[in-house]
Amino acid sequence: MEAIDEIDKKILRILQQDAKVTTKEIANQLGLTISPVYERIRRLESVGYIKQYVAIVDKTLLDNPIMCICQVSMRYHNEEFIEKFEQAVQQLEEIHECYHMAGQVDFLLKIYIKSLDEYHDFVKYKLSKLENIGVLNTTFVLKEIKHTYSYSF
Repeated sequence: MEAIDEIDKKILRILQQDAKVTTKEIANQLGLTISPVYERIRRLESVGYIKQYVAIVDKTLLDNPIMCICQVSMRYHNEEFIEKFEQAVQQLEEIHECYHMAGQVDFLLKIYIKSLDEYHDFVKYKLSKLENIGVLNTTFVLKEIKHTYSYSF
């Protein structure tokens, strides 16, 4: 991976706060001209430091206000079962994030749902159908205290 300098890091910090900020505005904040800032942003994109630009939606205004954290432990830990599980969770729209973990829990899932009844149906008709799940432990988020999309460096 190509190294980045302090100016690149400042650009990344600015873009993490507001990806719609213009190159001109970034250049003004950094005391640079537009062309080098533009080139730096394109380089950061091409080498992979900037993966994508997204709109962050206020989930409280949408239909799925309840967040669940689901811990999944597998019965068997061979490559085939793990790959099948990873592929299957990609197809479940309720699952927004999935992490393969080390320790007592094999996978951590972040799930958004409309209601407890919907979660019941999700577990009964979708999640429980996935092969090799041994233990399923779910907690429901009461209040989000801190949530950031920014990476600190």
